[in-house]
Amino acid sequence: MMPANGHFWFYGLPGLPLAALGLPLYIYLPTFYAEQLGLGLAAVGTALLIARVSDVITDPLIGLLSDWLPLPSRRKWLMAIATPLLIMAIWALFIPPEGSGFYWLLFWSLLVYLAWSLLTLPYTAWGAELSGDYDQRSSITASRESFVLIGTLFAAGLPLAMGIGSDEPGEALAVLAEFLVFLLPIAVLICLIKVPESNRRSHAIGFRAGLALIKKNSLFIRLLFAYFMNGIANGLPATLFLLFVSYVLLLPEQFGLLLSAYFISGLIGLPIGVELAQRFSKHHVWAGSMLWAVIIFAWVPTLSAGDFFPFLIICILSGLSLGIDMALPASIQADVIDLDSAEGGGQRSGFFFGLWGMATKLSLALAVGIAFPLLALLGFDTQTEPADNNLLALSLLYGLLPIPFKLLAVWTIWRFPLDRQEHQTLQQQLN
Repeated sequence: MMPANGHFWFYGLPGLPLAALGLPLYIYLPTFYAEQLGLGLAAVGTALLIARVSDVITDPLIGLLSDWLPLPSRRKWLMAIATPLLIMAIWALFIPPEGSGFYWLLFWSLLVYLAWSLLTLPYTAWGAELSGDYDQRSSITASRESFVLIGTLFAAGLPLAMGIGSDEPGEALAVLAEFLVFLLPIAVLICLIKVPESNRRSHAIGFRAGLALIKKNSLFIRLLFAYFMNGIANGLPATLFLLFVSYVLLLPEQFGLLLSAYFISGLIGLPIGVELAQRFSKHHVWAGSMLWAVIIFAWVPTLSAGDFFPFLIICILSGLSLGIDMALPASIQADVIDLDSAEGGGQRSGFFFGLWGMATKLSLALAVGIAFPLLALLGFDTQTEPADNNLLALSLLYGLLPIPFKLLAVWTIWRFPLDRQEHQTLQQQLN
């Protein structure tokens, strides 16, 4: 099934509010609960780590459900059910009542992540099934990730436009909650109406037999490992960005501008990456973009108070790899799913993206679980005077710690054998 190009953009539309949910979860929420609600860095890191680890179980199960649900438009039904559940959980988590503590954060984080999986896993699996073409799949994922970047920019810019500073994470969360409650159901509804669902169905295959096929699928395991390592590398600076700008650069008022520059650069780099992927192999372009990010980000620990323009340049240059990081791995994943189908796994996009989502969330959870406790262990505390804080530890964790994870991902994916020619042979076998 190969939809018209207009369908790509309708398909990508829910990525906007879903991205607007992602940024506050990783940027504002930890700081809000740690500082304004007084839970502390270690407690917040623990709660968010537990919530994310829960997806280790739920994501593969939701993926299986979206593959085998005996209903027409099975992926659309799950998205429709998940949307109101997610809206309710967002409101409770972002606008907590007075006296909310550790267990409030834990419970509603668990529910947000469950509903998010119930919505995003059928959504991403659906995208992998819209086309079997090696290059067109990159266009489909690019349409989704373009809206993701726009949504992220909107989430970063909306509080700034309303005069809310980076030192007011609670107010930012409240504004973004109202925005999400309004936009999320509209975007999902338009997508469900305008985009046809693939008629390709998964034939019944036993769970053990399915696991055996995955164990044999060395390319999937290899891709998943590279994606996981890169996810940790991206999660560390995302978690520490606000702290780095506020405590090392002493420029909290420039937080929105710096973050916007990074995501605008990612939006510019996305079509460049897709164009390069049509000339070269997708895995080589992805690996090259990760190496580019490593070279640029290695300069971060040299910065100190007031270094606005050097850090702005770093944000712009490293941001060019962001869109590539978001679009190409998912496109490669769709190709790898075809290998499973050819070996007798049927159409199991949901299950594979369930494992993919599990890796995504676990890598981000580990980033939070690594960064905040390490900061506390090394003597950094938001309640301490800046002169008494270990700012070097914050700089190294933000700027250098992600680099070995990126390099490991590059080493894993560089010689990936499923290129355009091999995929065409695979498609002929499937057809």
